Amino acid sequence: MSKKYIIELSNVWKTYTIGKVDVHALRGLTLNVKRGEFLAVMGPSGSGKSTAMNMIGSLDIPTKGVIKLDGQDISKLHESDLAQIRGQKIGFIFQKFNLLPTFTAKENIMLPMTFQKMSQEEKLKRAENLLSLVGLGDRMNHLPSELSGGQQQRVAIARALANNPEVVLADEPTGNLDTKTGNIVMQYLKKLHKTQGKTIVLVTHDSDIAREAQRIERLRDGALVNTKRGNKK
Repeated sequence: MSKKYIIELSNVWKTYTIGKVDVHALRGLTLNVKRGEFLAVMGPSGSGKSTAMNMIGSLDIPTKGVIKLDGQDISKLHESDLAQIRGQKIGFIFQKFNLLPTFTAKENIMLPMTFQKMSQEEKLKRAENLLSLVGLGDRMNHLPSELSGGQQQRVAIARALANNPEVVLADEPTGNLDTKTGNIVMQYLKKLHKTQGKTIVLVTHDSDIAREAQRIERLRDGALVNTKRGNKK
């Protein structure tokens, strides 16, 4: 197992067949993410950002190429195995929050713990601690509709940490937020990286947001075209 890299993509292709036409969403993508790194992936619409995120997050498997997560080749695993790996090693934060509208903030955070070997009391305590971590200890029993967009995204961050994953994947996490609220959300992501040593992979189209990372990788037509250092040390 590679100790240096938590994520390794080697010559990864993803091809979709539409009618009689093959569309290459990824074209030989090779990308390594160091353990404990804060990486931003940028690119215009259609560049392959979302497909790359799906590969990194084991939400999909490549047409060809190798993907390793924590040293394990996940390129050809069945969905049931991928789901188990996702639950243990990866936390997801989405642009549209993806909170269940009929569940309270606390219940939304407890949901990923459903298949973990924890007592109900342990789940409740962990959910409460995570909500306190993101400054929402007084909103535990509120429904998403009773929370602002920024508060909903903070619940989503807490949910991503429910099973203490090594990797947090954030897909346009500030895309539905105003600038001030988006900056607050970014502060929480940076705090996770700095104080808990989480590996953060951030997909964004916003260059100001991307510069908060340690490294910026740019995608175009399914391949890397440029690497830059961010502002974060």
